[in-house]
Amino acid sequence: MKVRNDHGFSEAGLDRPSAALVPQSSARGTGGFRRLTDVIVEMGFASREQVEEFLPAAREVGVSPEQLLVDRGVISAEQRGRAVAERLGLEFVDLASERVDLAALTLLPGDIARRLELVPIAREDSRTLVVAMADPTNVVAIDDVEIHTGFGVRAVVATPEDIHAVIANATRLDTAVSDVIEQEVEAEPAEELRISERAELQEAASETPVVKLVNQLLSQAVSLGASDLHFDAGASEMRVRLRVDGVLQEVARVPARMVPALVSRIKIMCEIDISERRLPQDGRLGVTVDGAPIDIRAVTIPTVHGESVVMRLLDRSAALIDLDRLGLEAGSRTRLEEAIGLAHGAVLVTGPTGSGKSTTLYAIINRLNEPDRNIVTIEDPVEYQLEGITQMPVNLRSGLTFAAGLRSMMRADPDIIMVGEIRDRETAQISIEAALTGHLLFSTLHTNDAPSAITRLVEMGIEPFLVASSVRCVVAQRLTRMLCTSCRRPVTLRAEALRHAGFDCDEDIDAFEAGGCARCGGGGYRGRIGIYEIMPVSPAIRQLALDTAASDAIASTARSEGMRTLRDDALRKVREGLTAIDEVVRVLGS
Repeated sequence: MKVRNDHGFSEAGLDRPSAALVPQSSARGTGGFRRLTDVIVEMGFASREQVEEFLPAAREVGVSPEQLLVDRGVISAEQRGRAVAERLGLEFVDLASERVDLAALTLLPGDIARRLELVPIAREDSRTLVVAMADPTNVVAIDDVEIHTGFGVRAVVATPEDIHAVIANATRLDTAVSDVIEQEVEAEPAEELRISERAELQEAASETPVVKLVNQLLSQAVSLGASDLHFDAGASEMRVRLRVDGVLQEVARVPARMVPALVSRIKIMCEIDISERRLPQDGRLGVTVDGAPIDIRAVTIPTVHGESVVMRLLDRSAALIDLDRLGLEAGSRTRLEEAIGLAHGAVLVTGPTGSGKSTTLYAIINRLNEPDRNIVTIEDPVEYQLEGITQMPVNLRSGLTFAAGLRSMMRADPDIIMVGEIRDRETAQISIEAALTGHLLFSTLHTNDAPSAITRLVEMGIEPFLVASSVRCVVAQRLTRMLCTSCRRPVTLRAEALRHAGFDCDEDIDAFEAGGCARCGGGGYRGRIGIYEIMPVSPAIRQLALDTAASDAIASTARSEGMRTLRDDALRKVREGLTAIDEVVRVLGS
């Protein structure tokens, strides 16, 4: 049976399994009536002899045989949990390595979760919570969760240790917020009026609860793989959100009266002037969070309700990404490698903010970083510091613009130049001239697709013959979320609906759609992958540039020469089950 979803694409019918809970196996025999020790033996975690040996001892100390096996180190707590899941036909979840949905987690108070030895980890739908339990047969605990949250419960199995760790992590954040609130409640009213003074701000920002809150939020952001941490000032409270895989999710709220102390703490950490609250400011910080070196860029934004702050978290290991991990298909990869292997010319990477342009540039630079090459970059700011490369940060206050830095770089005998972004005519002009005078130049440009980069440079005032002579290749890209392989669901996409959404497709295709399980926090996606459009500048395209042809004409010629468009590459990744059509439409538009 097939049904239609809201986007016009047909999907598997009502007889498919639940998205959030797919049993690890159907219970063999009588399923839940098997003894747990029998399941442990069947799964190979312990021998029958070991189990029989511990039965008398278990009766003596008054514990279950399987618990004694764990206590004596014969099996691990995880193995016991997997055996429980197998016995009951449920899913086992490793909470130590899987993502927990913060929105679901906050639905149940920590003291209740601790008492019941369970934790909500995902929202399957608008009516159902996925709850990790050490003992999923505890129907009383399930009833308590349903009463407190108003949601139905679907149980999965996790180890008690993992459940306690998740609760403890959530409790630390709740406690940090509570400590800040309580500290302010105890303060005298006059103190709030004097908080605008610089000394008072420094003192408030140095108080332990505020420091603890900021540190806990940073730790939470890093553990979830967030790219940004948003502090949004409101009329009555500050909303704290994380951007994970390109999507924002709320993690905490702080009373508005505590915003000055919280923002001041962040400013002090990032070496920003705490007394200036009328103008936007930016700063940066290098920290180690849970053993991972993280670079942080912060920007403050004055609003009608106070200052908001956005912190971008840059994992230094991301700067070492290889071209192999970008998600390029074989043909596109070959075109890009041919372009970056040239002796001179410009290679441009285009796309909107947050499309992964910098990551692609760093992957290219890493590939070309050899001792016999002098690589110089100018960036605003320098996101990642790379060994063996000369990196120059833009400094507008001292007059070091992209254009000024480029002029200086030309006198530094570079072989390869990377310009963080071409923003204006002057920077574009110097970049093009550098590419024409024996240098290999890489830069980014804000256009929607690869062909538009040619016309954009001409619109910026660069002579068409200079553009045609210098640009060797243009890469357009986007980032799309990847489907969680644990819960993705098969779906049939109708050709008519695909064509209506702008995809070139003549037949229905079998693909996958997002489900939602404990491993992805109920969202159906884990991680992101790039969608690419790579356009080498051929003689035909070069002639079109000389003739100042429209971008549509350039695109048509590029496609006839084998260029795979963004939508083509996106549809390929949909066919391969890497992403969903709904996600692609969200990123590319319909």
